[in-house]
Amino acid sequence: MNSTYPWLTDIWREWQTSLESDRFSNAALLTAEEGLGAEQLVERLSGAVMCSNYASEACGFCHSCQLMQSHNHPDYHLVKPEKEGKTITVEQIRQCNRLAQESSQLSGRRLFVIEPAEAMNDSAANALLKTLEEPSSSCMFLLVSHKAHQLLPTITSRCQHWHAVTPSSELLAQWLNEQVTSTIPAFAAHINGNAPLKTQAFVEQGQIEKYQQVEEQFLEVAQLRGDSVKLAKELATSPSEYLQWIWYLLTDAQKIHFGVQMPYFTPGSNALSANLGYQLLYTQTANLSLLLEQLREHTGLNSELLILDWLFKFNEESCL
Repeated sequence: MNSTYPWLTDIWREWQTSLESDRFSNAALLTAEEGLGAEQLVERLSGAVMCSNYASEACGFCHSCQLMQSHNHPDYHLVKPEKEGKTITVEQIRQCNRLAQESSQLSGRRLFVIEPAEAMNDSAANALLKTLEEPSSSCMFLLVSHKAHQLLPTITSRCQHWHAVTPSSELLAQWLNEQVTSTIPAFAAHINGNAPLKTQAFVEQGQIEKYQQVEEQFLEVAQLRGDSVKLAKELATSPSEYLQWIWYLLTDAQKIHFGVQMPYFTPGSNALSANLGYQLLYTQTANLSLLLEQLREHTGLNSELLILDWLFKFNEESCL
């Protein structure tokens, strides 16, 4: 891996400088929103750290590089939840701690990548603390987080922190135009948090049409003309994505109430703002944020019933 997304090149240059001067922290934290391609950056760093020939880039030919390419390097450890949506357990971290006390099998560095770091439960995070405080000189921990606010302050304080930012609108538009052949509406990047890879997937997977369908159904329900039960069933098929789309629609409608001018408002936000008052929009956006957080934290919940309850309350308040 010898390339980096253009919005990540500044971090990569800093990392290379630190590697070349042997000043890269033994405990590092990279925070990045999903869809920024942090995985590519981590892969490139991992290759550079484990390479036997070069200090700041993987040569691709040495024995260590070949082991990394085959995902079989004995000194490289990727720690992640055993199942999607689950936590990183204290047992997994204790295993890391034991390995961190051992000698490198190839007489080089040992690298532990913990991703996503916020998936560690409290016991796991506490088990990691002492190792982060006193890491071996040849042992490196890289924590990767998409939700840094969920990390324990004691964890973040022990790490050197790098934060990947979303690209400027100009860089984002340029990159997307190079990757995608179809026309990209201005709101596509907006409802994907200006994350390039999420926006690219959104366009290439035909999600523009799906967004327009969800928006149309929600506008009908919000104006008391639609079927809330049918909409709840539809939203429950992909709640984190579809509800986030509605969240952007509601926040855009609030901005319009304040006279904010932006080129990338969601298509239905003007109609929503014209038909619903600011206080209703504000209250229901806050309620939707709570619902989204509830669904993220508790994967076993009946999302369809919770969404339907929110829609009913939305309509009840709009009738007052």
